Amino acid sequence: MKSYLATVVFLISISGFSQVISSKALLKNAMDYHDPNGNWTSFNDTFTVVMTTPSAPKRTSIISINLPDDYFSVTATKDSITTTYTLDKGKCQMSYNGKALDSISAKEKNMTCDRANLYKNYYSYLYGLPMKLKDPGTNLSDKVEKKTFKGKDYLVLKVTYDEAVGSDVWYFYFNPKTYAMEIYQFFKTDTNSKEKSDTGEYIVLTEEALVNDIKMPKARAWYYNKDDKYLGTDTLVVD
Repeated sequence: MKSYLATVVFLISISGFSQVISSKALLKNAMDYHDPNGNWTSFNDTFTVVMTTPSAPKRTSIISINLPDDYFSVTATKDSITTTYTLDKGKCQMSYNGKALDSISAKEKNMTCDRANLYKNYYSYLYGLPMKLKDPGTNLSDKVEKKTFKGKDYLVLKVTYDEAVGSDVWYFYFNPKTYAMEIYQFFKTDTNSKEKSDTGEYIVLTEEALVNDIKMPKARAWYYNKDDKYLGTDTLVVD
């Protein structure tokens, strides 16, 4: 009897990790955890991100995203320099230490509208996860993997993208009990679209902050895949 009860307890204890779940169901559960009211599609808010790295001064970025009005702005301050990139319904504006720039003066400061769009895509993607995995051009693997990373068990969703969107392969690690997203990882690919194991980075997410009633990672620590070298941490600051 004791042996039977021990077996039952063991099976119950691991059931959170041994369950069979589809990739679509996993993504839905993760979205329900992070954005239970479906607020991302109407996101309109401002938040601050402080980047710290081992060998450079901190950078403080104030980011505004208004999806319904197609508006994005990021004002970043590092040392004594402040730059602002704004995209308002596709119209690009830039400023340097508070002074608006024309195309010639912007080029002299190494500022471009291409970079403005890069920042828009970067911040909207990372802080819109996992909801952004519903975007067109995103391909979910049919199979959910079960992996142990740094001694902890995860349900892992593999994601690739249409060629027009991107060539990297991403892996998203979710807590098997709560479905919270706790790690994501990407690898570069070769000319045959195969992963290059010595490329890319993994990002460890810790703590959470509520922005527009969405649970976003408060801290994102970046590491190289190839040697676990620490790169830096982005910390989300909200009022």
